[in-house]
Amino acid sequence: MDSNKRTAIVTGAARGIGREIAISFYKKGYNVVMNYAGNDKAAEETIRLCKESGDGNIISVKGDVSKEDTARALVDAAMNEFGAIDVVVNNAGITKDTLMAMMKTDDFDRVIDVNLKGAFLLTQKTLKPMMKKRYGRIINISSVVGVHGNAGQVNYAASKAGLIGMTKSIAKELAGRNITVNAVAPGMIATDMTDSLSDKTKDQIKSTIPAGRMGTPDDIANAVLFLADEKSGYITGQVLMVDGGMGM
Repeated sequence: MDSNKRTAIVTGAARGIGREIAISFYKKGYNVVMNYAGNDKAAEETIRLCKESGDGNIISVKGDVSKEDTARALVDAAMNEFGAIDVVVNNAGITKDTLMAMMKTDDFDRVIDVNLKGAFLLTQKTLKPMMKKRYGRIINISSVVGVHGNAGQVNYAASKAGLIGMTKSIAKELAGRNITVNAVAPGMIATDMTDSLSDKTKDQIKSTIPAGRMGTPDDIANAVLFLADEKSGYITGQVLMVDGGMGM
């Protein structure tokens, strides 16, 4: 336990962007509370990679972010172990892609529940300790799809667009309490999910990106660290596009 350090909660941290965000906070000396849905092996790998990068503190909380009990468990773990919550990164997200005409209602509901409701629940539970401390950084991981839409991702786009609206609304509520709320909107990022795409598809995607390459989880983590920093206290209600110019 080190209550003198800043403490960050990161959801969906077992792999991909969430894992890189957790590692980056750990390297910066934060106490890290990582959440994951169910992949114990992947979560253990995140913890191992963190501990390889230096001496610090990291604990994990397994659970579905769309459930209120998980949000409560994350807040309780952070407060009991570290005594504070300074940063919350709502990163957990899923996809269930198909064209709207064929989309099942359950698949729409599930994506909204995890991607949007999950962020609402955790943010709401962290407000009391943040407001008491009069300090906080809330960062929601949206998507370029939430800004521009994408065929075959009605549910995902709606959830990520909803995060942007929620970000701006909460930012207005909390700005006077020294709590900032911002969103990061990644473009096409090289993760396990995009590894399954064919080389032809990847080349087609790259041709639409002015930077000429797909992004990396580290690109997103760097943006999150910037918004989480104490020096970013006059930035709130913003959507930071990290997409290599894809959305221009």
